[in-house]
Amino acid sequence: MKSLNDWILLDKHAVSPTPLMPARDRIRAGNPSQIAWNHYSDPSQQFHVGFWSCEAGRWAVHYTEHEYCQMLEGEACIHDGQGGQLHLKPGDQFVIPAGFVGEWETLVPCRKLYVIFEPAAT
Repeated sequence: MKSLNDWILLDKHAVSPTPLMPARDRIRAGNPSQIAWNHYSDPSQQFHVGFWSCEAGRWAVHYTEHEYCQMLEGEACIHDGQGGQLHLKPGDQFVIPAGFVGEWETLVPCRKLYVIFEPAAT
């Protein structure tokens, strides 16, 4: 049985940062170096919670996961394959559905809270 000792308080839970970088063939502009601080992954490795930051740049994305985000700092613009754009700023909360294909562009170095659900492969 789980207790309060099993809870994770994100602002009090120390984790090591994980540097990330999109594959070279996906980078469209800049140097979008990234850091993730994953605070929780469930035993199935399908559910994750943490923080993510990124430097200015633009790269191609293809989401296989569903992701809830809250922008904490900076600015970004999401581009879809039909020419649409969505400008994101601190305080914005949004869900990226699995199957989204487009480009993420970090305009001003940003930081976000993420909650990811990655469906099991079938």
